[in-house]
Amino acid sequence: MSEGEEIANKIKELAVIIAEAKTAKKPIGEWKSTLDEMLALKTKYKEITGNDYGPPKDEKKKAAPQQAAAGKNKAKNEAKAKAKAEKEEKKNRQRAERENREREKAAKLAGIGQENFGDAPMVQSKEITGKVWTDIEDLKPVLAGQEVLVRGYVQNSRLVGKGSFILLRSKLHTVQGVCFESNDISNAMVKYIAGLPSESVVDVTGKVTVPEQPVDSATQKMVEISITQFHCISKTSAAMPFLMEDACRPDCGKESDVGAYTGEEKASEDGLVRVGQEVRLDNRWLDLRTPANQAIFRIESMVGQLFRENLMNKGFVEIHTPKIIGGASEGGSDVFTLDYFGREACLAMSPQLHKQMTAACSGFERVFETGPVFRAENSNTRRHLCEFTGFDLEMAIHEHYDEVLEVFSDLFISIFDGLNERCSTEIERVREQHPFKDLKYLKPTLKITFAEGCKLLREAGIDQDEFEDLSTLNEKKLGDIVKNKYGTDFFFMDKYPLSVRPFYTMPCPENPKLSNSFDFFIRGQEILSGAQRIHVPEFIEERAKAWDIPLEDIKAYVDSFRHGALPHGGGGIGLERVIMLFLGLPNIRKSAWFPRDPKRIAP
Repeated sequence: MSEGEEIANKIKELAVIIAEAKTAKKPIGEWKSTLDEMLALKTKYKEITGNDYGPPKDEKKKAAPQQAAAGKNKAKNEAKAKAKAEKEEKKNRQRAERENREREKAAKLAGIGQENFGDAPMVQSKEITGKVWTDIEDLKPVLAGQEVLVRGYVQNSRLVGKGSFILLRSKLHTVQGVCFESNDISNAMVKYIAGLPSESVVDVTGKVTVPEQPVDSATQKMVEISITQFHCISKTSAAMPFLMEDACRPDCGKESDVGAYTGEEKASEDGLVRVGQEVRLDNRWLDLRTPANQAIFRIESMVGQLFRENLMNKGFVEIHTPKIIGGASEGGSDVFTLDYFGREACLAMSPQLHKQMTAACSGFERVFETGPVFRAENSNTRRHLCEFTGFDLEMAIHEHYDEVLEVFSDLFISIFDGLNERCSTEIERVREQHPFKDLKYLKPTLKITFAEGCKLLREAGIDQDEFEDLSTLNEKKLGDIVKNKYGTDFFFMDKYPLSVRPFYTMPCPENPKLSNSFDFFIRGQEILSGAQRIHVPEFIEERAKAWDIPLEDIKAYVDSFRHGALPHGGGGIGLERVIMLFLGLPNIRKSAWFPRDPKRIAP
């Protein structure tokens, strides 16, 4: 045996030892020396034979199938990886398709891409389309079969089976709209209508139909709208502070219209939810949407129109006087003061001084004004406000202030008659929520003296001095007495004590303790105060001194009478109180757009 063969055999023996060690998973440290010895023999083998040591040819042939198997494993792994990638790709594709379907569904529900329903583009005065809108109040059976387009607030909506019902409101009127699935109406449209937040503004197109039974929940009871198109113009985005149904619910019992107002609410005796006055005022923009409030303030607007019509027909001129003055307009301390560029000023308690100037001293003779009046009285009652709307008039007289009283009597009768004739629908809308009895009034207006009024109170067992002003409670009691005795809710009293009237009031010529002054009452509450005014400057100064009014504060006023002044008289009306009492409302805040009292200055 040659040396090379001996080395080869030795290498084989060592290889077997190493293989066994690996199979036994022995640490390399235990067979490292055997490996080093085998590598050294392979080096020596090459030096002797000139060839690298390798396995016999038959062993190389056995290695070939092993290499083929390794190739097969690689291909199999690659196939698995490819299948996995394809599976992941399919999964991602399905996810994308699902998300796209969901987006399309959401878009469809929102009306995106739909022509007959959905969210309308913002109204930005981009174009004039020529569309004609029909007022809800004009929807009547005579329009049956005609297509109409209406706009209004969604008062409520509901889903019933495959249809939706909606109550649409505009101003004083409501109408029911109905929409059912059909070839032209999708399920998405029905759900869109039913799911729209209440008080959203919508445009509704549809045919007018006559229902088999009247729709009790709507003012337009004899018609419905069969909806074909429905678009949201402005969607409610904030939570509603109260439900409109609760805000429209009729009063439970009758509240007192006199006494303190604390803002505290009592639970309704019938257990139904009602919206309290303070919550209403905190959210006045919503509260004003109720049909009752829509009616109240349309009636108020009509009072202004009737006031102007009557006086202008009598030759009166409308004036506009300043509300910032240099002193209290009627004396006293109940004024809102302010700094006027370093000088003290105040908000006018009335246009009194300036309307006298214009009527008696400027040649206009008959003037009137409507505007804000400010009173810094810390009176938290049901009939007082710190800012209200004054309807004032002043007129020259020839010989007696009864001329003024005749104008006021005719003015109020024309206003009451006008309201009953022109606002019958509005009056009934108020009555539906705030039940009241129609105002009773005489033609001409009942007139009694202050002394006669005091006598009526004493005859009823009520203490009342003839030279002391009436308390609110006694005024209310006198109103009840007059109603029972004369059958009228409206009257006026004349000849008040001079001590309870402003400094510019003309004293009574027959009794210096009395004055040529008067108050008008509705349902036992004062709504107007007036008098003949002093037109002689020296007499004005005398009366101002009696009231401790600094003459420098009224210098311009007194000076206006030094160049000839017409005898004159007039009065001031509180608009909100007239509305409150005409409609029998229990609180003046219900007849003020945005009331201002000692505790409220917003909204």
